[in-house]
Amino acid sequence: MKKVITYGTFDLLHHGHRRLLERAKALGDWLVVGVTSDDFDRTRGKINAAQSLVERLDAVRALGVADEVVVEEYEGQKIDDIRRLGIDVFAIGSDWTGRFDYLKEYCRVVYLPRTEGVSSSELRAERRPVRMGIYGSGTVARKYLSESGCVNGLKCAGVASDDAEFRKLLQASDAVFVQTHPRDHFRHVRMALEAGKHVLCESPVALSGADCKALFELAAGRKLVLMDAIKTAYSTAYNRMLLLVKSGRIGDVVSVDATCTSLMQPCEDPAGLHALWNAREAWAPAPVLAVLQILGCDYADCRRTSFFAKGSDKFDVFTKFDFAFPSAVATVKVGKGVKSEGDLVVSGTGGYVYVPAPWWKTDYFELRYENPAENKRLFYRLDGEGIRNELVVFVRAISSGAAPNVSRRESETISSLCG
Repeated sequence: MKKVITYGTFDLLHHGHRRLLERAKALGDWLVVGVTSDDFDRTRGKINAAQSLVERLDAVRALGVADEVVVEEYEGQKIDDIRRLGIDVFAIGSDWTGRFDYLKEYCRVVYLPRTEGVSSSELRAERRPVRMGIYGSGTVARKYLSESGCVNGLKCAGVASDDAEFRKLLQASDAVFVQTHPRDHFRHVRMALEAGKHVLCESPVALSGADCKALFELAAGRKLVLMDAIKTAYSTAYNRMLLLVKSGRIGDVVSVDATCTSLMQPCEDPAGLHALWNAREAWAPAPVLAVLQILGCDYADCRRTSFFAKGSDKFDVFTKFDFAFPSAVATVKVGKGVKSEGDLVVSGTGGYVYVPAPWWKTDYFELRYENPAENKRLFYRLDGEGIRNELVVFVRAISSGAAPNVSRRESETISSLCG
Protein backbone atom coordinates (compact mmCIF):
# COMPACT_ATOMS: atom_id res chain seq x y z
CA MET A 1 0.00 0.00 0.00
CA LYS A 2 1.40 3.38 -1.04
CA LYS A 3 1.03 6.07 1.64
CA VAL A 4 0.81 9.80 0.94
CA ILE A 5 1.06 12.64 3.45
CA THR A 6 0.30 16.36 3.19
CA TYR A 7 0.13 19.24 5.64
CA GLY A 8 -1.70 22.53 6.01
CA THR A 9 -3.57 24.90 8.31
CA PHE A 10 -6.86 24.25 6.44
CA ASP A 11 -8.48 27.37 7.83
CA LEU A 12 -11.97 28.15 6.44
CA LEU A 13 -11.89 24.95 4.37
CA HIS A 14 -12.83 25.63 0.73
CA HIS A 15 -12.97 23.76 -2.58
CA GLY A 16 -9.31 24.59 -3.25
CA HIS A 17 -8.39 22.55 -0.16
CA ARG A 18 -10.62 19.70 -1.34
CA ARG A 19 -9.02 19.66 -4.80
CA LEU A 20 -5.52 19.66 -3.26
CA LEU A 21 -6.40 16.73 -0.99
CA GLU A 22 -8.01 14.82 -3.85
CA ARG A 23 -4.88 15.27 -5.99
CA ALA A 24 -2.74 14.10 -3.08
CA LYS A 25 -4.97 11.06 -2.51
CA ALA A 26 -4.64 10.12 -6.20
CA LEU A 27 -0.87 9.69 -5.72
CA GLY A 28 -1.34 6.59 -3.58
CA ASP A 29 -3.71 4.34 -1.66
CA TRP A 30 -3.77 5.94 1.82
CA LEU A 31 -3.80 9.67 2.60
CA VAL A 32 -2.55 11.13 5.88
CA VAL A 33 -3.36 14.81 6.46
CA GLY A 34 -1.39 16.83 8.99
CA VAL A 35 -3.24 19.84 10.40
CA THR A 36 -0.95 22.44 11.98
CA SER A 37 -1.75 23.35 15.58
CA ASP A 38 -2.33 26.91 16.72
CA ASP A 39 0.89 26.80 18.75
CA PHE A 40 2.99 25.63 15.80
CA ASP A 41 1.48 28.28 13.53
CA ARG A 42 2.46 30.92 16.07
CA THR A 43 6.09 29.74 16.04
CA ARG A 44 6.01 30.36 12.28
CA GLY A 45 4.67 33.87 12.82
CA LYS A 46 1.04 33.05 11.95
CA ILE A 47 -1.70 34.21 14.28
CA ASN A 48 -4.48 34.76 11.77
CA ALA A 49 -6.40 31.46 11.64
CA ALA A 50 -10.10 32.24 11.91
CA GLN A 51 -10.94 28.78 13.23
CA SER A 52 -9.64 26.80 16.19
CA LEU A 53 -7.63 23.60 15.77
CA VAL A 54 -10.65 21.47 16.74
CA GLU A 55 -12.82 23.18 14.11
CA ARG A 56 -10.16 22.69 11.42
CA LEU A 57 -9.65 19.02 12.32
CA ASP A 58 -13.40 18.38 12.18
CA ALA A 59 -13.66 20.12 8.80
CA VAL A 60 -10.85 18.02 7.28
CA ARG A 61 -12.35 14.79 8.60
CA ALA A 62 -15.81 15.79 7.33
CA LEU A 63 -14.50 15.98 3.75
CA GLY A 64 -14.07 12.22 3.76
CA VAL A 65 -10.89 12.37 1.65
CA ALA A 66 -8.32 11.73 4.38
CA ASP A 67 -7.80 8.20 5.67
CA GLU A 68 -5.91 9.48 8.72
CA VAL A 69 -5.56 12.92 10.33
CA VAL A 70 -2.68 13.97 12.59
CA VAL A 71 -1.77 17.22 14.34
CA GLU A 72 1.50 18.95 13.42
CA GLU A 73 2.90 20.43 16.63
CA TYR A 74 6.64 21.01 16.24
CA GLU A 75 9.48 21.79 13.85
CA GLY A 76 10.89 18.62 12.32
CA GLN A 77 7.71 16.58 12.82
CA LYS A 78 7.39 15.96 9.07
CA ILE A 79 10.48 13.74 9.11
CA ASP A 80 9.26 11.96 12.24
CA ASP A 81 5.83 11.36 10.68
CA ILE A 82 7.30 10.08 7.41
CA ARG A 83 9.43 7.55 9.27
CA ARG A 84 6.80 6.58 11.84
CA LEU A 85 3.95 6.15 9.36
CA GLY A 86 5.97 4.59 6.54
CA ILE A 87 5.17 7.37 4.06
CA ASP A 88 6.03 6.93 0.38
CA VAL A 89 4.99 10.34 -1.01
CA PHE A 90 5.03 13.82 0.52
CA ALA A 91 2.65 16.18 -1.32
CA ILE A 92 2.23 19.93 -0.84
CA GLY A 93 0.95 22.95 -2.79
CA SER A 94 3.09 24.39 -5.58
CA ASP A 95 3.44 27.69 -3.71
CA TRP A 96 5.94 25.78 -1.54
CA THR A 97 8.03 24.58 -4.52
CA GLY A 98 11.59 23.77 -3.43
CA ARG A 99 10.90 24.40 0.25
CA PHE A 100 10.61 20.70 1.11
CA ASP A 101 13.22 19.22 -1.18
CA TYR A 102 15.13 18.13 1.93
CA LEU A 103 12.47 15.45 2.43
CA LYS A 104 13.53 13.69 -0.80
CA GLU A 105 16.03 11.81 1.35
CA TYR A 106 13.09 10.07 3.05
CA CYS A 107 10.39 9.79 0.35
CA ARG A 108 9.18 11.13 -2.98
CA VAL A 109 8.24 14.83 -2.90
CA VAL A 110 5.48 16.19 -5.16
CA TYR A 111 4.43 19.84 -5.52
CA LEU A 112 0.78 20.02 -6.53
CA PRO A 113 -0.78 22.92 -8.48
CA ARG A 114 -3.16 24.95 -6.35
CA THR A 115 -6.69 25.91 -7.35
CA GLU A 116 -6.62 29.45 -8.73
CA GLY A 117 -8.90 32.19 -7.47
CA VAL A 118 -9.48 31.12 -3.87
CA SER A 119 -7.48 31.09 -0.66
CA SER A 120 -8.10 31.14 3.08
CA SER A 121 -6.36 34.52 3.29
CA GLU A 122 -8.81 35.98 0.76
CA LEU A 123 -11.78 34.48 2.58
CA ARG A 124 -10.58 35.94 5.86
CA ALA A 125 -10.10 39.33 4.21
CA GLU A 126 -13.70 39.28 2.98
CA ARG A 127 -14.96 39.13 6.55
CA ARG A 128 -15.48 42.57 8.02
CA PRO A 129 -13.05 42.93 10.92
CA VAL A 130 -14.30 43.51 14.44
CA ARG A 131 -13.78 47.19 15.24
CA MET A 132 -12.49 47.36 18.82
CA GLY A 133 -12.23 50.57 20.78
CA ILE A 134 -9.88 50.90 23.76
CA TYR A 135 -10.82 52.83 26.89
CA GLY A 136 -7.68 53.45 28.92
CA SER A 137 -4.39 55.30 28.75
CA GLY A 138 -1.98 53.19 30.80
CA THR A 139 0.74 50.74 29.86
CA VAL A 140 -1.69 47.82 29.58
CA ALA A 141 -3.98 49.76 27.23
CA ARG A 142 -1.00 50.59 25.01
CA LYS A 143 -0.05 46.91 24.87
CA TYR A 144 -3.54 45.98 23.72
CA LEU A 145 -3.40 48.71 21.09
CA SER A 146 -0.12 47.30 19.79
CA GLU A 147 -1.20 43.65 19.88
CA SER A 148 -4.53 44.35 18.15
CA GLY A 149 -2.56 45.03 14.98
CA CYS A 150 -1.22 41.46 15.02
CA VAL A 151 -4.63 39.74 15.03
CA ASN A 152 -6.50 38.96 11.85
CA GLY A 153 -10.14 40.06 11.92
CA LEU A 154 -9.55 42.83 14.44
CA LYS A 155 -9.20 46.55 13.79
CA CYS A 156 -8.64 49.28 16.36
CA ALA A 157 -11.45 51.83 16.18
CA GLY A 158 -9.71 54.34 18.43
CA VAL A 159 -8.70 55.08 22.00
CA ALA A 160 -10.64 56.98 24.67
CA SER A 161 -9.24 58.53 27.85
CA ASP A 162 -12.45 59.91 29.42
CA ASP A 163 -16.19 59.21 29.44
CA ALA A 164 -17.01 61.77 26.75
CA GLU A 165 -14.52 60.21 24.35
CA PHE A 166 -15.74 56.75 25.34
CA ARG A 167 -19.34 57.58 24.35
CA LYS A 168 -18.12 58.71 20.93
CA LEU A 169 -15.90 55.64 20.61
CA LEU A 170 -18.84 53.33 21.30
CA GLN A 171 -20.58 54.69 18.20
CA ALA A 172 -17.62 53.72 16.02
CA SER A 173 -16.95 50.29 17.58
CA ASP A 174 -18.34 46.77 17.56
CA ALA A 175 -16.49 45.91 20.75
CA VAL A 176 -14.40 47.61 23.42
CA PHE A 177 -11.52 46.81 25.72
CA VAL A 178 -12.03 48.48 29.10
CA GLN A 179 -8.94 49.24 31.18
CA THR A 180 -10.12 52.01 33.46
CA HIS A 181 -9.88 51.98 37.26
CA PRO A 182 -11.56 48.87 38.73
CA ARG A 183 -14.00 51.02 40.68
CA ASP A 184 -15.30 52.27 37.29
CA HIS A 185 -15.41 48.90 35.51
CA PHE A 186 -19.04 48.17 36.40
CA ARG A 187 -20.24 51.51 35.04
CA HIS A 188 -18.15 51.43 31.88
CA VAL A 189 -18.90 47.80 31.04
CA ARG A 190 -22.61 48.46 31.54
CA MET A 191 -22.42 51.53 29.27
CA ALA A 192 -20.86 49.42 26.53
CA LEU A 193 -23.29 46.51 26.89
CA GLU A 194 -26.31 48.84 26.90
CA ALA A 195 -24.93 50.34 23.69
CA GLY A 196 -24.91 46.86 22.15
CA LYS A 197 -21.12 46.38 22.19
CA HIS A 198 -19.09 43.29 23.06
CA VAL A 199 -16.73 43.85 25.99
CA LEU A 200 -13.28 42.64 26.97
CA CYS A 201 -12.58 44.03 30.45
CA GLU A 202 -9.35 44.05 32.41
CA SER A 203 -9.87 41.90 35.49
CA PRO A 204 -11.60 42.29 37.88
CA VAL A 205 -14.73 42.93 35.84
CA ALA A 206 -16.37 44.43 38.96
CA LEU A 207 -15.60 44.84 42.63
CA SER A 208 -18.32 42.50 43.88
CA GLY A 209 -19.60 39.13 42.79
CA ALA A 210 -23.15 40.50 42.56
CA ASP A 211 -22.14 43.33 40.22
CA CYS A 212 -20.14 40.95 38.05
CA LYS A 213 -23.10 38.57 37.86
CA ALA A 214 -25.41 41.43 36.85
CA LEU A 215 -23.07 42.38 33.99
CA PHE A 216 -22.88 38.82 32.66
CA GLU A 217 -26.67 38.54 32.81
CA LEU A 218 -26.99 41.81 30.90
CA ALA A 219 -24.53 40.54 28.26
CA ALA A 220 -26.35 37.20 27.93
CA GLY A 221 -29.72 38.93 27.61
CA ARG A 222 -28.43 41.04 24.74
CA LYS A 223 -26.49 38.17 23.13
CA LEU A 224 -23.19 39.98 23.62
CA VAL A 225 -19.76 38.70 24.61
CA LEU A 226 -18.41 39.79 27.99
CA MET A 227 -14.93 38.45 28.55
CA ASP A 228 -12.60 38.76 31.54
CA ALA A 229 -9.17 39.92 30.37
CA ILE A 230 -6.53 37.95 32.27
CA LYS A 231 -3.69 37.52 29.79
CA THR A 232 -2.12 34.73 31.84
CA ALA A 233 -5.07 32.50 30.94
CA TYR A 234 -3.99 32.70 27.28
CA SER A 235 -0.31 31.91 27.81
CA THR A 236 0.61 28.63 26.12
CA ALA A 237 2.92 27.59 28.97
CA TYR A 238 0.24 28.25 31.59
CA ASN A 239 -2.34 26.20 29.68
CA ARG A 240 0.08 23.31 29.17
CA MET A 241 0.85 23.42 32.88
CA LEU A 242 -2.87 23.15 33.71
CA LEU A 243 -3.24 20.23 31.29
CA LEU A 244 -0.36 18.29 32.84
CA VAL A 245 -1.54 18.96 36.40
CA LYS A 246 -5.08 17.83 35.60
CA SER A 247 -3.77 14.72 33.81
CA GLY A 248 -2.13 13.55 37.05
CA ARG A 249 1.52 14.11 36.18
CA ILE A 250 2.24 15.20 39.78
CA GLY A 251 -0.39 13.02 41.44
CA ASP A 252 -3.20 14.57 43.46
CA VAL A 253 -2.80 18.30 44.04
CA VAL A 254 -2.65 19.22 47.72
CA SER A 255 -1.40 22.81 47.58
CA VAL A 256 -1.15 25.82 45.27
CA ASP A 257 1.06 28.79 46.18
CA ALA A 258 1.14 31.85 43.93
CA THR A 259 2.74 35.26 44.42
CA CYS A 260 2.46 38.47 42.39
CA THR A 261 4.01 41.75 43.58
CA SER A 262 5.42 45.02 42.27
CA LEU A 263 7.02 48.11 43.74
CA MET A 264 5.58 51.59 43.28
CA GLN A 265 6.63 55.17 43.89
CA PRO A 266 6.09 56.31 47.52
CA CYS A 267 2.84 58.22 47.92
CA GLU A 268 1.81 59.74 51.23
CA ASP A 269 -1.33 61.41 49.89
CA PRO A 270 -4.47 59.22 50.35
CA ALA A 271 -6.10 61.06 47.45
CA GLY A 272 -3.18 60.10 45.23
CA LEU A 273 -3.42 56.49 46.35
CA HIS A 274 -7.11 56.51 45.47
CA ALA A 275 -6.19 57.00 41.82
CA LEU A 276 -3.97 53.89 41.79
CA TRP A 277 -4.92 50.24 41.58
CA ASN A 278 -4.34 48.62 44.97
CA ALA A 279 -2.71 45.23 45.47
CA ARG A 280 -5.93 43.20 45.23
CA GLU A 281 -7.13 45.04 42.14
CA ALA A 282 -3.79 45.00 40.34
CA TRP A 283 -2.50 41.53 41.17
CA ALA A 284 -5.10 39.20 42.68
CA PRO A 285 -6.96 38.14 39.49
CA ALA A 286 -4.09 36.10 37.97
CA PRO A 287 -3.04 34.06 41.03
CA VAL A 288 -6.64 33.60 42.19
CA LEU A 289 -7.50 32.33 38.71
CA ALA A 290 -4.69 29.77 38.94
CA VAL A 291 -6.09 28.51 42.24
CA LEU A 292 -9.64 28.31 40.85
CA GLN A 293 -8.60 26.58 37.63
CA ILE A 294 -6.50 23.99 39.44
CA LEU A 295 -8.67 23.35 42.51
CA GLY A 296 -12.09 24.64 41.43
CA CYS A 297 -14.38 27.40 42.68
CA ASP A 298 -15.92 25.42 45.54
CA TYR A 299 -13.54 26.34 48.33
CA ALA A 300 -14.73 25.70 51.88
CA ASP A 301 -13.17 28.85 53.33
CA CYS A 302 -11.08 31.85 52.31
CA ARG A 303 -9.39 34.11 54.85
CA ARG A 304 -7.92 37.43 53.75
CA THR A 305 -5.26 39.41 55.60
CA SER A 306 -4.31 42.90 54.36
CA PHE A 307 -1.86 45.62 55.29
CA PHE A 308 -2.73 49.14 54.18
CA ALA A 309 -0.77 52.22 53.18
CA LYS A 310 -0.34 55.00 55.71
CA GLY A 311 -3.45 57.18 55.87
CA SER A 312 -5.63 54.78 53.87
CA ASP A 313 -8.01 52.01 54.83
CA LYS A 314 -8.65 51.03 51.20
CA PHE A 315 -5.24 50.90 49.51
CA ASP A 316 -3.73 47.57 50.51
CA VAL A 317 -0.01 47.30 49.87
CA PHE A 318 -0.04 43.60 50.70
CA THR A 319 -2.80 41.00 50.91
CA LYS A 320 -2.65 37.30 51.63
CA PHE A 321 -5.48 34.89 50.75
CA ASP A 322 -5.62 31.52 52.50
CA PHE A 323 -7.97 29.05 50.81
CA ALA A 324 -9.20 25.78 52.27
CA PHE A 325 -10.61 23.13 49.93
CA PRO A 326 -11.97 19.70 50.90
CA SER A 327 -8.66 17.99 50.09
CA ALA A 328 -6.22 20.83 49.38
CA VAL A 329 -5.08 24.29 50.44
CA ALA A 330 -3.91 27.36 48.54
CA THR A 331 -2.12 30.60 49.33
CA VAL A 332 -2.12 33.73 47.22
CA LYS A 333 0.12 36.69 48.08
CA VAL A 334 -0.15 40.02 46.25
CA GLY A 335 1.67 43.29 46.86
CA LYS A 336 1.74 46.83 45.49
CA GLY A 337 4.70 48.51 47.14
CA VAL A 338 6.03 45.18 48.42
CA LYS A 339 8.41 42.92 46.53
CA SER A 340 8.68 39.13 46.79
CA GLU A 341 9.58 36.17 44.57
CA GLY A 342 6.80 35.99 42.00
CA ASP A 343 6.66 32.25 41.42
CA LEU A 344 3.97 29.57 41.32
CA VAL A 345 4.29 26.16 43.00
CA VAL A 346 1.72 23.39 42.60
CA SER A 347 2.40 20.56 45.05
CA GLY A 348 1.16 17.02 44.45
CA THR A 349 1.42 13.56 45.93
CA GLY A 350 3.76 12.47 43.13
CA GLY A 351 5.79 15.59 42.48
CA TYR A 352 5.37 19.31 41.95
CA VAL A 353 5.26 22.03 39.32
CA TYR A 354 7.57 25.01 39.62
CA VAL A 355 6.89 28.10 37.49
CA PRO A 356 9.60 30.75 37.99
CA ALA A 357 9.06 34.49 38.30
CA PRO A 358 7.34 36.17 36.61
CA TRP A 359 5.10 33.10 36.46
CA TRP A 360 2.12 35.02 35.04
CA LYS A 361 3.94 35.59 31.75
CA THR A 362 6.36 32.70 31.67
CA ASP A 363 7.45 30.74 28.63
CA TYR A 364 8.56 27.67 30.57
CA PHE A 365 7.95 25.64 33.70
CA GLU A 366 9.40 22.59 35.42
CA LEU A 367 8.03 19.25 36.56
CA ARG A 368 10.05 18.15 39.58
CA TYR A 369 10.11 14.75 41.26
CA GLU A 370 11.76 12.89 44.12
CA ASN A 371 14.29 11.53 41.65
CA PRO A 372 15.94 14.56 39.98
CA ALA A 373 16.69 12.46 36.90
CA GLU A 374 12.95 12.48 36.13
CA ASN A 375 12.67 16.28 36.22
CA LYS A 376 11.55 18.00 33.02
CA ARG A 377 11.68 21.56 31.74
CA LEU A 378 9.04 22.50 29.22
CA PHE A 379 9.40 25.59 26.99
CA TYR A 380 6.66 27.32 24.99
CA ARG A 381 6.71 30.48 22.93
CA LEU A 382 4.92 33.47 24.47
CA ASP A 383 3.52 36.04 22.04
CA GLY A 384 2.54 39.42 23.42
CA GLU A 385 2.42 38.20 27.03
CA GLY A 386 -0.73 36.24 26.16
CA ILE A 387 -2.60 39.38 25.00
CA ARG A 388 -2.42 38.40 21.35
CA ASN A 389 -3.92 34.97 21.97
CA GLU A 390 -6.57 36.54 24.21
CA LEU A 391 -7.62 38.91 21.41
CA VAL A 392 -7.82 35.99 18.97
CA VAL A 393 -10.23 34.20 21.32
CA PHE A 394 -12.23 37.42 21.81
CA VAL A 395 -12.73 37.72 18.05
CA ARG A 396 -13.68 34.04 17.82
CA ALA A 397 -16.13 34.43 20.69
CA ILE A 398 -17.83 37.27 18.82
CA SER A 399 -17.85 35.56 15.41
CA SER A 400 -18.52 31.94 16.34
CA GLY A 401 -19.34 31.72 20.03
CA ALA A 402 -15.97 30.27 21.10
CA ALA A 403 -15.64 29.86 24.87
CA PRO A 404 -13.11 32.10 26.65
CA ASN A 405 -10.40 30.64 28.89
CA VAL A 406 -11.91 32.29 31.97
CA SER A 407 -15.41 31.07 32.83
CA ARG A 408 -18.21 33.29 34.05
CA ARG A 409 -18.13 31.63 37.46
CA GLU A 410 -14.40 32.21 37.75
CA SER A 411 -14.90 35.88 36.84
CA GLU A 412 -17.62 36.28 39.45
CA THR A 413 -15.48 34.60 42.12
CA ILE A 414 -12.50 36.82 41.31
CA SER A 415 -14.69 39.92 41.53
CA SER A 416 -16.05 38.84 44.90
CA LEU A 417 -12.51 38.41 46.28
CA CYS A 418 -11.01 41.60 44.84
CA GLY A 419 -13.58 44.03 46.24
